[in-house]
Amino acid sequence: MFSSDRTELRKVFFDCWQLKLAGKPLDALQQLIVSIIEQHPEYHTLLDKEKNIDRDYDISSGETNPFMHMSMHIALAEQISTDRPCGIRACHQQLSMAFGSAHEAEHKMMDCLSEALWQAQRNNTMPDETAYLNCLQALASRG
Repeated sequence: MFSSDRTELRKVFFDCWQLKLAGKPLDALQQLIVSIIEQHPEYHTLLDKEKNIDRDYDISSGETNPFMHMSMHIALAEQISTDRPCGIRACHQQLSMAFGSAHEAEHKMMDCLSEALWQAQRNNTMPDETAYLNCLQALASRG
């Protein structure tokens, strides 16, 4: 899943979804990706047509980039499974209870993740795990 090529990264989602629909076996990463796709039925028709692979999304018009959205779910799943930054798993559990599901908690957590990534890109640094965790903890305390 590691690539800087947008089309290649997006193709992973198409391929995983087609494997699922065909009833083919999936490895652990593919299972994770499919589980995220399954939680987003609004993206199923998009993933049925690979011609959508190059579509651009205008966030300034309120459009959500489904590939970015699902990728953020993957990032959060990895962070939660490894509890890195330390404490993210507890925040996720607290937010899951506050918002009624792990999926909704992750949608709230994406704001903090987006901010951490944006700051890192802007400053040309690694993401600040402390600031990221502080944002999540503040969200959990409000939740």
